Amino acid sequence: MTNPFGLMTQMLAALAATVLLAPAVAQTPMSVQEFEEYVTGRTLTFGVDGMPYGIEEFRPGRRVVWAFIGEDCRKGQWFPRDAQICFVYDDAPAVEHCWIFWRGEAGLNARFMGEDPATELYEVENSPQPLFCPGPQIGV
Repeated sequence: MTNPFGLMTQMLAALAATVLLAPAVAQTPMSVQEFEEYVTGRTLTFGVDGMPYGIEEFRPGRRVVWAFIGEDCRKGQWFPRDAQICFVYDDAPAVEHCWIFWRGEAGLNARFMGEDPATELYEVENSPQPLFCPGPQIGV
């Protein structure tokens, strides 16, 4: 006679493996066309580990305006490289920031493909309003 607890343990292990593998399947990178259709004309706010991270306005022509939370805005552009979407900003055009984007349950998710590949962002807010960029502080 088979041990019912052994069978139950095997079933639970199989279920756990399925749940653990599910995010990998859900992380199929968006195509360039899917990404462009999703972001163009939108301003997305991103978070990381439950904290605000930054805001990016996606303009027509693959132009962007990015700001880390509480910092100055930076203008730039994005372009595809294989399955990645890369960004360069006008203040540092030789530095590329490449990400893989995929659709998650609550919106866009992104994984950095540079020195710290553990950086994963998720969409917190999606707005048609442009990014507000105050000018440099002037005065005394």
